[in-house]
Amino acid sequence: MRRGLLIAAVLTALCLLASGCSSGEKAAHAAAEAKPTCAFPAGWKKLATRIDAPVYCPGWLPDPLTSELAGRWNNINSVSPDRSYLESFVWQETGAGAAGGELHVNLRGYPGRTAIPRCTRGGKAKGLIPCFSDPRGHVRANGIDATMYTVNQDADQWHVLLAWHDQGGLYTVSEHVAPPLTYEHVVRYLKHELRSLVLIEPST
Repeated sequence: MRRGLLIAAVLTALCLLASGCSSGEKAAHAAAEAKPTCAFPAGWKKLATRIDAPVYCPGWLPDPLTSELAGRWNNINSVSPDRSYLESFVWQETGAGAAGGELHVNLRGYPGRTAIPRCTRGGKAKGLIPCFSDPRGHVRANGIDATMYTVNQDADQWHVLLAWHDQGGLYTVSEHVAPPLTYEHVVRYLKHELRSLVLIEPST
């Protein structure tokens, strides 16, 4: 235990000393060291019960986002007839004098389905293509083996996305590559988000 606490303290100190360590990255590091906890379990429990399948609640999202369903940052709270869901959380800074930027995280679930869904390219294109494509290896954390996809469609366009299977379903978490985040920042954040996920079972 002492060794683990010492390592965590050293890593935190190094992070504080490093010029490139942002406050968001420090918060992500602290969240990764702690046991994952769903800050707003009631809403996620309600979602799981509604679709009669487990859902994944993120224990950490980049500041100022929170995982509260129907909260300030939850801009999409959608369940389709096939029980698949999309939970989107977004922060934007625009306007005169603003530095500008966006943080956008999506979480999806497809109960009873393991195949990648199909989407259109948008615009006048009518042909269907995989919603997630261009796999770039695996990210393993929190008991999850996720595949990383870098070419995605629909609400996940311009996002990096992690997808995995659990209990006969497909689940994803994705984040938009947009200022103030670079591609490398987004990948690091997604790894923290994967480590922070808490599985919420439906009420029986």
